[in-house]
Amino acid sequence: MAPVFSSAEQLRRLFAALTEQTFQVEFGVADPPLIDYLSGMLVRFVRVDSVFTVRDLVGRRLEEVADMLAEAEQREARPRREIHRHIGDFTLFWTGVYPEALKRLKAFDRKDALIDYQEQGKRSYLIASTFDGEPYETEAPVLRRLSDEFELCSAGLMQVRREWEHLSDTWSVDEN
Repeated sequence: MAPVFSSAEQLRRLFAALTEQTFQVEFGVADPPLIDYLSGMLVRFVRVDSVFTVRDLVGRRLEEVADMLAEAEQREARPRREIHRHIGDFTLFWTGVYPEALKRLKAFDRKDALIDYQEQGKRSYLIASTFDGEPYETEAPVLRRLSDEFELCSAGLMQVRREWEHLSDTWSVDEN
């Protein structure tokens, strides 16, 4: 009898397979920790509350990078690192997975209008990577690679999206 997996486990396996296929086979990037991080980010960001997880000190949800940066400056050590890691994830997610949303996210009437999401993502991952002591010693090098290879990771995530959309189209045809 085949094992039964929860829908969350199935989703994790799908994103892991798509990310591994894209980065290793199509892009020639054989970096399991990086690939695991990216597929984990995709799984986390399936839930909108995880995309907008950063909150200010009174608990208000922060939806713009400019506000997240201001909040990071008010925090110390671990909370600052976590906010910068999240800014890296947030900017990578939008530039890689849903770049069409950038027009709305960076509209002229928003604080993020003048923020370059790629440059800020690279900078935030770099800042987060400087926290390399316990318990971050294994994640810090991955964050540094995300900073160094932000554009590649963004392009890879665009391809991952195309692959899951292709699968979705295939499933729709199969159901009819």
